[in-house]
Amino acid sequence: MTATTATLPRGVTSTSRLTRVLRAMVVGLLPMLGAYWLIMVFLVVVAIVSTAVIGGGPIRNSMWDYGTQSPKYFSSAVGITLVPATLTLLIAQGITRRMFAVAASIFLVGAAACTATIWVLVYQLERGIYAWQGWSQVLENPHLFIRTSQAGLVCVEFFLMVLAHQASGWLISIGFYRFGFWKGLALLPIGLIPAAAAEFLLVVQWLAQAIENTGYHRPPLAVGIPGVLAVSALGLYFGYLLIRPFGLKPAKG
Repeated sequence: MTATTATLPRGVTSTSRLTRVLRAMVVGLLPMLGAYWLIMVFLVVVAIVSTAVIGGGPIRNSMWDYGTQSPKYFSSAVGITLVPATLTLLIAQGITRRMFAVAASIFLVGAAACTATIWVLVYQLERGIYAWQGWSQVLENPHLFIRTSQAGLVCVEFFLMVLAHQASGWLISIGFYRFGFWKGLALLPIGLIPAAAAEFLLVVQWLAQAIENTGYHRPPLAVGIPGVLAVSALGLYFGYLLIRPFGLKPAKG
């Protein structure tokens, strides 16, 4: 019996091990994600209340829309954090690199779906409050959607942007973690490919105007959406290829 299988309970299936790995990732990173979600919701509530009270007049812009830049950059941090926070520990417990990569991909997709869902829900809550008060929910940033009532497009946009930036964070983290600072720095442009692809295929949020000023325009969604999904999936898979030959020292104790 190999050292890998010896560390696993007898009769445990691959699905069961995968579930355990996912649970470990959720336990390790959910506080980080949960704190971010709560802080963002708290800030928009404070912004709406303070603007209404101090301004003394109707609010004419979506306060939640001002925060549309933060999910993708925070999600890059999630992708960066995942590897150093969990890889060595899980590999030392007998988890294969393939299983780690599969679990990490599932975790990142789930985190992107949760973040997108929260953005949809808060947009709808804000829309209800604005309608009740007779305010205008004007969007400051370019989006795939025109109105926040287009919940499907809201979810698609944020899911894709978050997933692509998480894939970039995942690649960047692995590059530095495996090759060290200087080689990791040299590989940084490769790590940024999923995030850059999402920006140029979707052309949304605060970079959209700068991109359009170059004369470039968003491709059809039938091209952009599958394109972002494909590049993100390739980014996650390429991360696995970088992890696979990486030798780790067993955790002490």
